[in-house]
Amino acid sequence: MDNWKEKDDSLNRTFEFENFIKAWGFMSQVAILAEKANHHPEWKNVYNKVEITLTTHDDGSKVTDKDRSLAKKINDLL
Repeated sequence: MDNWKEKDDSLNRTFEFENFIKAWGFMSQVAILAEKANHHPEWKNVYNKVEITLTTHDDGSKVTDKDRSLAKKINDLL
């Protein structure tokens, strides 16, 4: 998967944007995808950077097809 790293039973990626507003807009789009999928990321935002961690907690906190599917949809937003 493009730029996602699988480590410690999770998928991780850091996104960098031009500014805070664009980072926040991206997070809003991800929130809509996550809600529709009923699969919510762990994330952190500092200014123009958004760090996302995906893992399936209800399946033993490991990477599953839910994580891979959401990661692909997040990539498609770019």
